[in-house]
Amino acid sequence: MAQSTHNADYQLLLTVLKAARKRVGVSQVELASRLGNTQTFVSKCERGERRIDAVELVEFAEALGVPPLELFGEYLERRSRGGLFPKARKTRSRR
Repeated sequence: MAQSTHNADYQLLLTVLKAARKRVGVSQVELASRLGNTQTFVSKCERGERRIDAVELVEFAEALGVPPLELFGEYLERRSRGGLFPKARKTRSRR
């Protein structure tokens, strides 16, 4: 089980979270206010300097007005397609 914030799957989750924030047009400052925290906290979470747990992920989603299952579903969909760095398809040359 990956514990590092540098794990590719965790980085993908952070990418999805940050994209959702930008999609709904909320700044880090505004999100921090909605969470009752600081902009620095949000920044550290988005950059992977601070790992967030499942409860915090739900709180982030709700603060953005995004259903948590929608956010997690987006993560799972992108993960199934290869995550941040989809593997290049191997093609056979026809000689």
